[in-house]
Amino acid sequence: MPAHALSDARLDRDSKEPLWQQLVAVLRDAIETGALAPDQALPSEADLIDRYGVSRTVVREALAELVRRGQIYKIRAKGSFVAPPRRDLSFIGSNAGSSEDLAGSGRAVVTRILSLDEAEADQQEAAALRVPEGTPVVRMRRLRTVDGTPWLLVRTTLPLDRFSGLLKAHLENRSLYDHLRRTYGVAPAGADRWLKAVIPSPEEAHLLELPAGTPALDIESVAWDEDGVPFEYYHALHRSDESRFYVGVR
Repeated sequence: MPAHALSDARLDRDSKEPLWQQLVAVLRDAIETGALAPDQALPSEADLIDRYGVSRTVVREALAELVRRGQIYKIRAKGSFVAPPRRDLSFIGSNAGSSEDLAGSGRAVVTRILSLDEAEADQQEAAALRVPEGTPVVRMRRLRTVDGTPWLLVRTTLPLDRFSGLLKAHLENRSLYDHLRRTYGVAPAGADRWLKAVIPSPEEAHLLELPAGTPALDIESVAWDEDGVPFEYYHALHRSDESRFYVGVR
């Protein structure tokens, strides 16, 4: 690591702020100003002890806090590294879909259709779409990757009588909302979304390339049109280690 990557400022032992918090501030400043680049190794614990004249306990508390904040990650026997910045995604608090939220980001987004079939609405789907149980629906399962990393696994249900042409549509690498808007004149006027942490099934973890037992963010959504009629119900699993969600409250 270049010697100039970290500030030479000494920690203030007379300050009421604990030394580990002061060290956190020094390391955060180096990360946020770009002095330490994403995936760059931090100095070793021994180097930090010598550089700032602190104990190993102080260094470990500071590094643990940066891990908790998601600003660094650790690799066993190799040390600590700067975590790449997580993209802020706003679609949780908007009418846009995840594809629209990523549009224009400069990232390589690929959407793969895993299945697209006619089915009968189960109890949960029927309640969400306000149709009788057993009503014909279009059920679609997609896997979205961003920059080569699996990012979102989603099962979408829409009423068949309204969107029958979807069964023959080519939706690979296309925004579903954009297709509905252009083809059917339907756009979301609002949506309800519920979030919770879950442990994916083995098959879901495999598709998302997550180690077994790793939590993912479960997103359940019902979208409705300008007439207040529900037209889409989906359940999605999101790799929360790859991004964070932004919700503005005004």
